[in-house]
Amino acid sequence: MLSVNNLSPVMSYDKHSFVISGKREFLVSGSIHYFRVPSELWEDRLIKAKAAGLNCIQTYVAWNFHEAEEGVYDFTGDRDLDRFLNLCKKYGLYVICRPGPYICAEWDFGGFPAWFLQKSGLKPRRMNAPYLDVVDKWFSKLLPIIASHQITKGGSV
Repeated sequence: MLSVNNLSPVMSYDKHSFVISGKREFLVSGSIHYFRVPSELWEDRLIKAKAAGLNCIQTYVAWNFHEAEEGVYDFTGDRDLDRFLNLCKKYGLYVICRPGPYICAEWDFGGFPAWFLQKSGLKPRRMNAPYLDVVDKWFSKLLPIIASHQITKGGSV
C-alpha cells in the first residue's frame, strides 16, 4: 500500500480502492453544489444522497459566490461551506472538494468574481502576477476552511 501523503496512516490506497482508517473504501460519489441549494435544504439533499447509496459528495467552490466584492468574503448562510462540510461528516459522507479557482464553463465567468474585469493586467487562468496575487488572497481565506475538514484531521474531505 502506498501512503497518499506520507504523513498519516489514516488514508492510503491500493490499486482498486482507498483504505481509510484501515478499512477498504470504494467511493460512490454524486455532486451537490452547496451554493446552488438553499442551506435549509442541505440536510434533506444529503440524507437523500446517502439513501441513494452514495458515500461521497463532490462539490466545488464558486469564488464569485463568496467574494462578490474584492476583499469582502462571505461564508455565512447559504455560503457557509464549513457548515456544509460538517453536515457531510454528520451523515457519514466523504467529500471531494474542488476549490478552483476556476470551476467550470457552465458557471458565469467560470466562477471568477466579476471584479476581475476591472483589475489592470489581470489575465484569468494565466501565470501573471495580478492573477496569482488575487488567487493567493482567495486561497488564504478558503483553504483553511477546507483543510480543517481533511480526513487526516477527523473530517471527511
